[in-house]
Amino acid sequence: MRQALVIGGGPAGLMAAEQLAMAGHSVIVADAKPSLGRKFLMAGKSGLNLTMDEPLVTMMAKFGDAAPHLGPALTEFHSGHVKNWASDLGQEIFTGSSGRVFPKAMKASPLLRAWMRRLTGLGIEFRTRWYWRGWVDNAAVFDTPSGPQSIAPDVTVLALGGASWPRLGSDGKWSEILQRHGVDVAAFEPANARLLVDWSDHMTKHFGAHIKNTALSAGTDRYRGEFVVSRSGLEGGGVYAVSRHVRQGQSLTLDLQPDWSTEKVQRRLNRPQRKQSTVGYLRKNLDLSPAKIALLLEFSEPAISGSWRVQDVKSLQVKHAGLGPLETAISTAGGVRFDSIDDAFMIHKLPGVFVCGEMLDWEAPTGGYLITACLATGRWAGRNAAAWRGLPN
Repeated sequence: MRQALVIGGGPAGLMAAEQLAMAGHSVIVADAKPSLGRKFLMAGKSGLNLTMDEPLVTMMAKFGDAAPHLGPALTEFHSGHVKNWASDLGQEIFTGSSGRVFPKAMKASPLLRAWMRRLTGLGIEFRTRWYWRGWVDNAAVFDTPSGPQSIAPDVTVLALGGASWPRLGSDGKWSEILQRHGVDVAAFEPANARLLVDWSDHMTKHFGAHIKNTALSAGTDRYRGEFVVSRSGLEGGGVYAVSRHVRQGQSLTLDLQPDWSTEKVQRRLNRPQRKQSTVGYLRKNLDLSPAKIALLLEFSEPAISGSWRVQDVKSLQVKHAGLGPLETAISTAGGVRFDSIDDAFMIHKLPGVFVCGEMLDWEAPTGGYLITACLATGRWAGRNAAAWRGLPN
């Protein structure tokens, strides 16, 4: 029986392991942490968003320049397949009004337990607290609680994640190992990250406020979304959607009344303030929540006369200090460049070594795209690793 090694026990690694075992391989999954799927479980704490129920072409667009490279994997395992996969594991699912798909349990642990039972039933062996240190000759070397261990498999799938949330297992240190073997790895950068803002004192009482019905614009792109005012800045789905553009140096603006025309806003602003307080005037005439008014006061620069401008409401320039640190981002950009691997996701300079998940150089917004792509690329790498012609007969 052929021996396969999967390094990394997140969704991508487990999916690769399942494909290898189903193809008749003896499979070992090695992970540095005491238990598997830690980042997956963390994602489930806020309601496990498995995928987005939308046409494949719409989903593909969310992956930007990486879409052509991820296309074959996502075509074979897209949102419909993710829903069937979860259902086959006994997890009832539902689709929210926004198209996001969740397990009815709204957490990851029941799904992961069911999946682990299936994988164990396939004969897959698991090695936890095994930290990968690279290769010596043809053997993968690990630091383990019982000392150094090595495995010389017929084929290997790397599924070590990106570089965000290192305490959950994705520390990105694998990049140094691959670079020593001549593999081109793009530097890690935060994706789906909070926006840092040095707030004025008046914003303190608005920390935790949810900002709804707002349009965020960065470059030529415009998104309708929600976000939260936090102590350190702005975070949430709406902000995460524009984090790529912010990282690339594009300015960010807010439309606080996206359903109002500029003419309507101007008519409202033409009304005299008289003896009304500024907050009272803005609330009455612009129909803004207290938190939106606070943002308007924080970022706008009204004319000396005290009048307000349409652009302050429809295109409010956000003054920020960039994205939050890499280790706190939901995901990362960067990783193994696609020109370093073939169409099967095998590394050109390391025959028999395949790569998947967030190790690859792609990014996508939240909304189920991250988990879907990890599952799809893990499946693709596992299937191709199982069929690799370099394996002995």
